Amino acid sequence: MNIRIWNLSTRDNLNLYVFVGVLFAVGAVFGALLVNALTFEQQQELADRLLAYMNDVRHPNDLNNAAAFWDSFFFYGKWLGLIWLLGLSVIGLPAVLALDFLKGVLIGFAVGMLVRQWAWKGLIFSLATVAPQNALVVPALLIASVSAARFAYFVVRERLFRRKGQLLPPFLAHTAVAFLMLLMLVCASLYEAYVSPLLLERLVPSVV
Repeated sequence: MNIRIWNLSTRDNLNLYVFVGVLFAVGAVFGALLVNALTFEQQQELADRLLAYMNDVRHPNDLNNAAAFWDSFFFYGKWLGLIWLLGLSVIGLPAVLALDFLKGVLIGFAVGMLVRQWAWKGLIFSLATVAPQNALVVPALLIASVSAARFAYFVVRERLFRRKGQLLPPFLAHTAVAFLMLLMLVCASLYEAYVSPLLLERLVPSVV
């Protein structure tokens, strides 16, 4: 096996993409429903924190964009690194799937909270502020997860059962995929740090 045939196209890995995508979607639905499971006190506390955050973004000059970028990048990078490492461990593949589900829960919960707080305005707000960066983050993490699943499958099939095949080429391929996905996360972090605050500044007065 060599790096050139480490094909992660949707056509050749449709079952994996569908499985991981459905897992993420179920997590998003669960996260949205989880908002309704909170007690009134918990919902009120989250609403207060959300309002406090909205008030902060009304003063963009007080925001440190560079710090926001590094915070986002390290958060996404650690998530990606964990997927990469768990894929290498093979036995950590279920944890990779759990991370995909958890990512869906977090996004679903965030959108559900905004919609519950401000109805259709919250939906528009989430489409403008939550969706753009996650349009890069979610595919990057899902592709990395598929790569992790393929690596684990190769190790189990070729190394454990057939006792053949070189481990270095798929390792390098899996690592290369993770690096490319990291570049996507850099773009998402830049958007979240430098573009998203500008959108928030314009949208917050019409929402709150």
